Amino acid sequence: MRQDWDNRARENAYHYISSGRDDWNLEAFLATGERVIAEEVLSDMGNVCQGTPPAALRVLEIGCGAGRLTRALATVFGEVHGVDVSDEMIRLARGNLEHLPNVHLHANNGADLAFLANASFDFAFSYLVFQHISSRLIIENYVREVSRVLKPGSLFKFQLQGDPKSEPRDDDTWLGQPYSVEQAADLAADCGFELRHHRGLGTQYFWLWFFKISGKPTD
Repeated sequence: MRQDWDNRARENAYHYISSGRDDWNLEAFLATGERVIAEEVLSDMGNVCQGTPPAALRVLEIGCGAGRLTRALATVFGEVHGVDVSDEMIRLARGNLEHLPNVHLHANNGADLAFLANASFDFAFSYLVFQHISSRLIIENYVREVSRVLKPGSLFKFQLQGDPKSEPRDDDTWLGQPYSVEQAADLAADCGFELRHHRGLGTQYFWLWFFKISGKPTD
């Protein structure tokens, strides 16, 4: 997974992150991140903040890529941590976001968050990431790790592959495992979450609202 995404980053990082075009300039690319955060986070601040001022929240982004969403998140929240399996993507993100002191970027192994402390984040977000993971085992382990690092009651908002016609291969790092509502609910329960809302079933943009169950052990 790391090798494939490093190669994509070197070839045309912005295209592989947002594949609507292959000739992005940085300004236009970052503007798409602002739109995503406006649509999926700013419109949902009741669930995200739960009464706490945004500037007081510590936020985790899974699969930060070159930093387009991270940048938009950093204008809203007090502290933002972005993780990505690709060293090349993290290198690009650091260059794009070096002027933002409240952003912290980490290259990880693509399966866990072992370097982050238990119950240390108030909100987690991920977009266009899990839809590329072909292993249910990796997805489950990652979601369980997000549960571990979130505070009780906090939201993990993300999307999975929801198209039942998706047929990923074991060696595929582009087409992810499809989930039904029942499978998503089981995933939530197995990882210490409650699935409260969903949107986009049957599409690759199957959005899920996972709330960490209060009192759930963190290890």
